[in-house]
Amino acid sequence: MALPAMRLRPGSTVPVRTLEPLLGPPVAVPDPGRLVHLQFRRFAGCPVCHLHLRSVVRRHEEIEAAGIREVVVFHSPAEELTPHLEGLPFPVVADPGKGLYTAFGVESSPRALLSPRAWGPMARAVTVGTWEMLRGRARPPVRSPQGGRLGLPGDFLIGTNGRIVAAKYGEHLDDQWPVDELLAHAAASRRDGLTPTTG
Repeated sequence: MALPAMRLRPGSTVPVRTLEPLLGPPVAVPDPGRLVHLQFRRFAGCPVCHLHLRSVVRRHEEIEAAGIREVVVFHSPAEELTPHLEGLPFPVVADPGKGLYTAFGVESSPRALLSPRAWGPMARAVTVGTWEMLRGRARPPVRSPQGGRLGLPGDFLIGTNGRIVAAKYGEHLDDQWPVDELLAHAAASRRDGLTPTTG
């Protein structure tokens, strides 16, 4: 039986690494000039992930103005993920081997789907996703996604010095930071002198 992954906490140091997104140039983590919001999603085409990312897209300019760089990770291979990239203005990283998931302690669990708190968001996301697919604005997920359907989300706000400013490990498939919470964490880090102020 596998042991639970080690969870990172605020103050933990993230090893310097360069991520290779599917589109665009390599991404340095940490970023020496701004905060990085490293968010771990589930599989390509996940309806709940899709709905959440649309909320991030709508406020992307506001997020950037707060000195935050969005980087999104999926545990899908590039060929499954690429058809879902249209309209995403931030780097998206394919991690089918789950190396990053392991490094950050982001797990999979049946509670991703079985938690009653997930059922309402799941129904809403499927309804919205089906309507968007019928209108040709979204693509369906693959039937058997690599890495399975039990992934849990994770959010990490990483300071310019490589230390984690704030972290969230999702308890079900829709348990991630809304944009307002992300912005509040960034504002708190500046008040506490943990990150530079934006100019």
